[in-house]
Amino acid sequence: MGPDVLVPLSFFGMVAVICVGVPLARAYAKRMAQGIDPKILPNDLVDRLTRMEQAIDSVALEVERISEGQRFTTRLLSERAPESIRANAAGSAPANPPLRAPGSGDAR
Repeated sequence: MGPDVLVPLSFFGMVAVICVGVPLARAYAKRMAQGIDPKILPNDLVDRLTRMEQAIDSVALEVERISEGQRFTTRLLSERAPESIRANAAGSAPANPPLRAPGSGDAR
């Protein structure tokens, strides 16, 4: 890179830094002059964040309940499956008989 490329690139880089940096410096100076502490939040924002935190906690609790129900159902189904497999392999009646006898209902 020669000086014929480096000078225009540095110029446009400095213009970009000035365009972004000057408004940021002014905003920071204005905030310091007003004495506003950025760590202090307005009361309505604190209330809103508190409500959001409570809502997130309740959603997390419900998701945990759903997952426990799913684990329970999965365990019941996994314990029940070997019984029906063993009953069918032995040639006996299935563990869960059909609700209607074959041929006693409406034909489809």
